[in-house]
This record gives sequence, structure tokens and C-alpha cells, in this order.
Amino acid sequence: MPVVFFLVLALLFFGSLLQAEWSTWRGPDNDGLSDSQKLPDSWSETQNLDWKFSLPAAGSSTPIVVKDKVFLTFELDNEVKAMGIGVDGRELWTRVVCQTKGKGNGEKTFASPTPSSDGKLLFVTTGTGEVVAFDLEGLEKWRFNAQERYGKFRFGFGFHSTTVLHEGRLYLQLIHSAAQLVVCVEADSGKEVWKVERESDGVAECEHSYASPTAFRKGELNVLITHGNDYCIGHDPVTGKELWRVAGLNPKNQYNRTLRFVASPVVSQGLLVVPSAKNRGVSVVRLSEAKGRIEKGGAGELWRMDRGTTDVTMPLLYRGLLYLCKENGTILCLDALTGEQFYQERFHAQTYRGSPVAANGRIFLTARDGTFTVLKAGKTYEVIGKNKLDDQFTSSPIVAHDRFYLRGHRYLYAIRAK
Repeated sequence: MPVVFFLVLALLFFGSLLQAEWSTWRGPDNDGLSDSQKLPDSWSETQNLDWKFSLPAAGSSTPIVVKDKVFLTFELDNEVKAMGIGVDGRELWTRVVCQTKGKGNGEKTFASPTPSSDGKLLFVTTGTGEVVAFDLEGLEKWRFNAQERYGKFRFGFGFHSTTVLHEGRLYLQLIHSAAQLVVCVEADSGKEVWKVERESDGVAECEHSYASPTAFRKGELNVLITHGNDYCIGHDPVTGKELWRVAGLNPKNQYNRTLRFVASPVVSQGLLVVPSAKNRGVSVVRLSEAKGRIEKGGAGELWRMDRGTTDVTMPLLYRGLLYLCKENGTILCLDALTGEQFYQERFHAQTYRGSPVAANGRIFLTARDGTFTVLKAGKTYEVIGKNKLDDQFTSSPIVAHDRFYLRGHRYLYAIRAK
């Protein structure tokens, strides 16, 4: 009887680990949402700190959590490296992913893309174009270089796009001055499945996209979404065929030749939120009704505003509301279905690079100076608290095992309600 009892406990424990994973940049559903009910509202260098791990180098890629391991990447001494850390804060392994040239810093390195995992393999992409798969113990399984396969990159500020993992395949968007490509490869082998040209009439700096693709599946609705060069485009994940495109994000009658996209689109509750850049427009589309070329008021579009987008951080959809965190610490809260504005407030005057997350009726916002603002979700602006850590943060927070994992430039923090 005791043996059976402990076996049941073990199964429950490992089952909870699997359910609590955050194995891609924006979490289980690519939307920055967690179902955790046990996160703390307050923390510091001493309060609700489970552990902190000293990192070898600064970086902005977001960690991921798979089963009982945390994975992250960094650049040090002209090498991009991947690291595995136990959820108890112990280093498990470190592997060299590729060689680099030049010296990176916390915000701009060759290790900017966030890794992802299907539970069996860890997929790492670098600014040099290296795409590598390791098993969870750090053994390399396959690799290729996207520049060698698909041509040299021509970005103004380097390649930073995170690949999206969807239904056993990896998808890359290569949107720059020398190529406009979307590529699909098998996750278990790295073998190319398809490659399609992504047509656009953008020019100059608009040709450079620093955003990341996303994917969404609900029933028969299955779509891969790429973002850059003046358009947000939906593709059939099986073939790469274009299904629709959101247009008018950089209107020709007031064209901005520097409107490169950095903030990535998000899909949640069947809605697609399309940011542009530099305080230009935002479009909200019901995915099931998207069709053809979607100009303002086009098929599936619920509403559009001409100004107010985020420039770097991703939009957040939570409980029927849309939150846009500006890079200067201003939060804009809107009705997701109508665009009605409920508030716009400057909550903490700082630089924001990490995207917001939501859980348990809270919105969590990460400032570069280590200040984490906690807002109560809802139509009324309410700050629950502000928490300070002694580090700089340019990656996004993640939630797993009822903990926050917060990647600073010097430390990885595990925060848990005690």
C-alpha cells in the first residue's frame, strides 16, 4: 500500500510539472497567459525569493521551462551558449551553440531569440542563423545554418526573431533586405518541409522585421502568422500558402520608410492583435472571419486605431481586455471587441523591453531597472504593488510551477509565494 501511495504522489507531481511548463517564448498558448493561482503580488531580494542563479553573461532571450529544467541562452567570449538549470537552481549543463564575431551586450546579442521545446528536444536559434536541436540533457541531435541555406542576412540591427514551434514543425520568418521568406522544417530532423516567398511592396528599413511569428490552432482553424515589411500575413501551416493579409499598417499616403516591426502579433480567444510600430496603428481581427486583403474595416477586422501601438513589447489579451504596454511605462487598456478605451496611465517611467504576462487576475509588467509593477486586471486602473530587484531586465517574465522565473542581466530569479 505505501508503495502504491508514493507512486500516485510521484505521478501527480510529474503531471503537475508537465501542466506547468512554459516551453516557448510566450507560454503554452503563445499568448503570455498562465492559469497559476498561487503567484505572489510582492517580492524582493529577500521576500518570496526561492533562489537566484548567477548567470555567466547578460542577455535578453527569455528562459523556458520544460519538465524540471529551465533553459536559456547567452553570448560570452564570441560564443552563443545554451544552458540547462534545474528548477532547484543548480546548473545542469552548458553547450556551445555557435561562434560569433563582436561583443554583444544585454539587449543586443547573437543570443536574442528565445529557445523552445516539444518536451523531447530543445530548439535554439541564434543571430548568426544557426538552428540547433539538443536533447534535454544537452546532446546535439541536428543543426543547420539559415544563412547558408537561404542567403545572407541584411538587417540593420541583426536577426532577433524567435522561431515558432507548432504541431511538430518549426517555422522561421526571414524578412530582411535580401530575402522575404517563410520556412518550415521538421522539428525532429531539421529537414525542410516547404519554403515560400512572402510578397511585399515595403521599402528601406521597413524591409527589416525584428518581430516573431506565431501560430494558432482551434478545431479546423489552423494558421501560421508572420509579421513584417508593412504586413501581417496568415499562412496555411501545412503548405505555407497565404490565406489573408492585414494591410494599411503603413499607409502609402503617409508612408514611413523607417517603420520596421519589432512588436509581435498575438492571438488569444480567437482574436488577432496586430501592432505596427512607432506609435502608429493597431488592428484587431477575428481570425475565423479573416479573408483576403484586410484594409481598415476589411473582412474579419473588428476595429482599428490609427495611433497608440506598442513598439517593442507584445500586446496582451486577458479576460476580454487588450493591454498595450508602451516602451516608456504607459499602459493602455481597451475593450478587445470594440476598441473602447478604459484608461491610459503612466505607471512607472522607465524603459520596457520584456512583454507583459497575466495570471490570477493580475497583469505583470517588467521595467529595465528591475521594477515589476502588478496591476489588477479590469476596466479600472489599479496598481496592486511595485517590486524591485537589484538587476536589469530586458527579457520577458515567465510562469511555471507557480513560480515566476525572471531573467536579469546578472541573475536568474525564481520567485514563489512562501
